[in-house]
Amino acid sequence: MITLFGLAGSGKGTQGRALAEIFGWRWLSVGEAIRQTSEYDDIINQGNMIPDEDVIRMMGKQIAKAEDEGFDVILDGYPRDAVQTKWILENMSGKLDGAIILEVPKEELLERLALRGRDDDKERASIERRCAIYEENINEILPLLESANIPIRRVDGVGQVEEVTARLVEVAKEMNPNATEQEKDVNGGEIEHSYGE
Repeated sequence: MITLFGLAGSGKGTQGRALAEIFGWRWLSVGEAIRQTSEYDDIINQGNMIPDEDVIRMMGKQIAKAEDEGFDVILDGYPRDAVQTKWILENMSGKLDGAIILEVPKEELLERLALRGRDDDKERASIERRCAIYEENINEILPLLESANIPIRRVDGVGQVEEVTARLVEVAKEMNPNATEQEKDVNGGEIEHSYGE
């Protein structure tokens, strides 16, 4: 199991789906899970975070289901804070192979979000709030992962989608030596090849 971190617009979803397709893994996105219900719309649109207990419950169920079905997992944006990180380290000891941080300059992120056009991307104040929350949380998450000897790698998220994917594939193979590329055309299927989608 590998977790993929990055600010909104960094390409976590695009790249998480690409890695899942390439390696035959299950892509699990906390953001996608949250957006599938309208229960949290007001919280999201204000740039705030969903309660930890709700996120842990949702993701715990999804991870368990993927494992029961025999899939390795690529986590997209999870854990989101120290509480969720501690839960993973306490309940999934030995399952987390590593963490990858997609790094993209803030101005490029803002351009990508404008292209993406989701409701929670339209207000600059909301975006700034989400960025501030992410920075605060990642600074708490990383020391916890480091203390548990979880490998952490930073990957340049700038460039063509396929170029970034290639960088991530190499890092994923380092973290999970059992990862093998599937014999299929990864440009087919339903992988998004634009950060503006």
